[in-house]
Amino acid sequence: MIRIDEHPEKMRQRRETVEHPFGTMKARMEATHFLMKTLPRVASEMALHVLA
Repeated sequence: MIRIDEHPEKMRQRRETVEHPFGTMKARMEATHFLMKTLPRVASEMALHVLA
């Protein structure tokens, strides 16, 4: 397991990943995972979440 305080560059990298903002938005909407598979379907599902 990586300790963040021992490797602060890992947290910097994590903040820059694209999934992090979308994961945060979904978590705040109490959605735990995508129901669809494949990128086009997941993109549509995320668009509906954002629209709501």
